[in-house]
Amino acid sequence: MTDFAKNRPEGEATSAGENDKGRQSSGYGKARTPFAGRSQDSDFGEQDRSLRHQVQRRRECPFSLENAPKIDYKDVKTLTKFLSERGKIIPSRVTSVCFRKQRELAKAIKRARFLALLPYVND
Repeated sequence: MTDFAKNRPEGEATSAGENDKGRQSSGYGKARTPFAGRSQDSDFGEQDRSLRHQVQRRRECPFSLENAPKIDYKDVKTLTKFLSERGKIIPSRVTSVCFRKQRELAKAIKRARFLALLPYVND
């Protein structure tokens, strides 16, 4: 501790973010509170709580249903539905394709790209 800090009155901060007990605060302003940024009496949180308890039904895999299209590298129309505008394969969490069918789909898209049925990149 420097001589200047020794001469300081008790309880006064010694350096940036450090108090007299030697603990350091975050140094980023006020401490966070449960109602940071809004008043305590707002009913904003009530909407969130009611939505949390609603169960969302998981969408089913479009290739596992009855009368579902077969994954084939020659079926370019079906494969393009699972490509982004840039030509990337859209992830299964977005398209709700199950993991087995996603692997088949990726393999079919890669085969179609290799045979120049699909572009590698869309500009």
